[in-house]
Amino acid sequence: DFLCISLVNGFIQLRYNLGDKTIILQTFQKVHANGNTWHSLKAGRVGNEGYLDLDGINITEKATPGMNALDTHTDFFVGGVSSLNLVNSMAVENEPTGFTGCIREVVINNRELKLTATDPKGGANVGDCDGTACGYTVCKNNGTCQVENAGFSCSCPQEWTGSTCEQSIYCSQNRCGSQALCIPQPTLFSYTCVCALGWSGKYCDSKIQFFIAKFIGNSYIKYTDPYYGKRDLQYSRISLNFTTNQTEGLIVWMGKGEDEDNDFLAIGLASGTLKIVINLGERISVPLIESKYSTCCDERWHFVTVIQNQTCIKVYLDEELIFFEDIDPYRKYTALNYGGICYFGGFEIGRKVNIVTTGLFQKEFIGKIKDVVLFQDSKKIQLMKAEGYNVYNGNFGN
Repeated sequence: DFLCISLVNGFIQLRYNLGDKTIILQTFQKVHANGNTWHSLKAGRVGNEGYLDLDGINITEKATPGMNALDTHTDFFVGGVSSLNLVNSMAVENEPTGFTGCIREVVINNRELKLTATDPKGGANVGDCDGTACGYTVCKNNGTCQVENAGFSCSCPQEWTGSTCEQSIYCSQNRCGSQALCIPQPTLFSYTCVCALGWSGKYCDSKIQFFIAKFIGNSYIKYTDPYYGKRDLQYSRISLNFTTNQTEGLIVWMGKGEDEDNDFLAIGLASGTLKIVINLGERISVPLIESKYSTCCDERWHFVTVIQNQTCIKVYLDEELIFFEDIDPYRKYTALNYGGICYFGGFEIGRKVNIVTTGLFQKEFIGKIKDVVLFQDSKKIQLMKAEGYNVYNGNFGN
């Protein structure tokens, strides 16, 4: 499989192959060859339907029956490749050559790549295209960059400060404590502190311990499984207790949650009932929704266990088997390659649940979680030792 964007005789061309055929799209207009004009290019696909947009003029390749997932398992190259022999002969129209010109603001699946000297895995023969210390978006938040003898300086908009306009004026002298995040509140001319795991209080300066995690919305815990490399991923298992009075919410997401091709196992609530979603490959998400039980939001503790035996899924709710399904009798994908990452309650601050889960779940979890056990481990996960924010002691009261 491949997806390739190239310049052919002055036209932009998109070629992709999902395993059965090569699809080609080409712009109607040429790009300017004067080297002084920046062009905006958007390209991609939804399933096997492709699109190509140059400076607002869009071309779409309508979908026909066939493969609909891009399975590359390779590095991502910008401007060229380490060896031209790596380029599939169907990916380009002529003999492959490296790109000559300037590239900036590369966004893949809503994540911007940092085209710096240190962030990529490697590269060669790449220089500074701007030619000044200002470069591209050195000044954040619409700041204006000026080149100076010692480098550059930023002229910041009214509500921003710092050497690169990176800090809100409302957070410039904040009192937020250890590892806390300062969130500006411009309408109140103030700020709020979002506490890291193990801290609480208005300024996150009170140390806390807990065995029951309380999520208040805009909360998350990210746990990295230290035994992931030794797991048999064809036989996964997770169990936990939860309580809530909400009808919507993501309780657990076993998976990286970085792009559409990541495997995952998810547990959450939708319209007041338990919803389990499994993806073992090719973005084939299989939702299991239990409509018979609507007692998940009664503020009582509920015990849920999800067991994946290759493609057979068992789900227990309060010790009763509510699902036993084979999500793929053909056994095409049988392992849950979740990357050793488990999210509880939501995702990192700023990452919306409905966007990361592509609408499978609508909101962050509000409630409590305890007694999380992975696979057949003899010990419960110590949630306190993970990464997270806005999670509090749920040991007592509400």
